[in-house]
Amino acid sequence: MKFLATLAVSAALLVSASMASAAPAMAADGVLVGPNGMTLYTFDKDTAGKSVCNAQCATNWPPLMAADSDKDAGDYTVITRDDGKKQWAMKGKPLYYWAKDTKAGDKTGDGVGGNWHVIKQ
Repeated sequence: MKFLATLAVSAALLVSASMASAAPAMAADGVLVGPNGMTLYTFDKDTAGKSVCNAQCATNWPPLMAADSDKDAGDYTVITRDDGKKQWAMKGKPLYYWAKDTKAGDKTGDGVGGNWHVIKQ
């Protein structure tokens, strides 16, 4: 019986670990989208592994947030924002949504200000 309990705990830890390292985004309609199906964007003014989109910028361009327990997975890394919260990045580029996209498939933020771009897949 103790063996079965140990096996169950080991399986639960394995599932938990694999879920924590799951990719936070996927391709849809030729672009990268978040778990909610909404288009993701990058910002040219960000530097590798560092978001400079804070305050009002982050209201207009909500970051793809990561949980404290999330871990890097392939091309995806977890970065720390200026406020100490975690955000997902792809190949070092922080990922964001655009507040004016209202439904899955919208890409209205592409090219805004010449600095915001969809991630083509």
